[in-house]
Amino acid sequence: MALPEVKQTATEARLATLTMPEAGCTRAAREDALARVLEMGLPGRRDEYWKYTRPDTLISAEQPHAALFHSDEPLLFGNLDRLKIVFIDGVFSAEDSDDLELEGVNIDRIEDICCKDIHWAKELYGVLESRGQSPVQRPLAALNTAFAADGVAIHVTGKPTKPISLIYRHASEISDAMLHHIIRVESGAEVTVLENGPAASRFNKCIEIDIADGGTLHHVRAQGRDHERRAATHMFTRLGQESVYKSFTLTVNGILTRNEQVIELTGDDAIAHVAGACVGDGDFHHDDTVFVTHDAVNCESRQVFKKVLRNGATGVFQGKILVKEGAQKTDGYQISQSLLLDDDSQFLAKPELEIYADDVACSHGSTSGAIDETALFYLRSRGVSVKDATNMLTLAFLAEAVDEIEDEVLAEAIVNRLEGWLSRHI
Repeated sequence: MALPEVKQTATEARLATLTMPEAGCTRAAREDALARVLEMGLPGRRDEYWKYTRPDTLISAEQPHAALFHSDEPLLFGNLDRLKIVFIDGVFSAEDSDDLELEGVNIDRIEDICCKDIHWAKELYGVLESRGQSPVQRPLAALNTAFAADGVAIHVTGKPTKPISLIYRHASEISDAMLHHIIRVESGAEVTVLENGPAASRFNKCIEIDIADGGTLHHVRAQGRDHERRAATHMFTRLGQESVYKSFTLTVNGILTRNEQVIELTGDDAIAHVAGACVGDGDFHHDDTVFVTHDAVNCESRQVFKKVLRNGATGVFQGKILVKEGAQKTDGYQISQSLLLDDDSQFLAKPELEIYADDVACSHGSTSGAIDETALFYLRSRGVSVKDATNMLTLAFLAEAVDEIEDEVLAEAIVNRLEGWLSRHI
């Protein structure tokens, strides 16, 4: 079936601005991804999965513009002992990064992989992204697979003593960056991956994560605080038997952010928790879109998303739990809530359950409301200012999402950063 003319024209215009990197062992995956982009076309407002979020500025052939944000606040995770991997406007910076060596981990740049004919990542690059195109098309992820020139491939074979920290810096007001990361966690291995920084004026990022039987990945990400940035991110995760995946994202500011998580529980007794907290002010649009597939016995998934919105900000949550036939003893939980600090902001939610097994415990819920006036009055009556009381109640509202971070040190770093941002009115 031919694409509508408007979609085809927009797709052709965007593709004309891009050049596929030297492919090496990723050539077949890149060419396949490009073929899928041409078949699907880039997203438009008439696509069901984009009806709450305008994709125009994410697909435009015109280079985006975003003023640089300057702040004297300390670097997030700056006090932690970690392996730092730095990208500036989507390009690896060896000068700012640590040596890519850590016990229990092998790390290669995607650029280096593209110069080789044989590499372990060949068996994974583009594979999970391609699987994630059904039953819902995700053309921006396919675009990334085809054209991303940089990123890292992380092969975890043990239990490294410190986290791997991916740091994204924004240095050009017209940067248009794509990064593609691959993470393979072997059986019995365990790693923590951190991400933070605004990355670019427009950022398209894709991470493919394959967790073998008994493997564990902890992921903590912070996006902010550049207000004019735009980002579309995708994380595709496949879990084996008795494996664990826990991911948390904090987002503050940004004109447009869409974070997609596609999770497949393919081994029995696997656990997947994904959570997010966002605080938006003014011209802010934040979209969390999650698709969790249970395809094994006795697996557990949790989705916990909290959004605080004010001055006309918009929050979106689209979350689905699909329980396939035979995936008995599934425990699936999903909650999305918003705290609206004025009458101009809005929260749009679309929670879904699709179940083909009869021995499951699945639930979802979504609420939206104003700040608790009784609690606010209680704090005010004890001498707490309106601003401080509102910030205290905001932090309490976000606590359920932040509590999904298993490492107490990382959770404390996120809470401290939130407190600082709130005290500055973001």
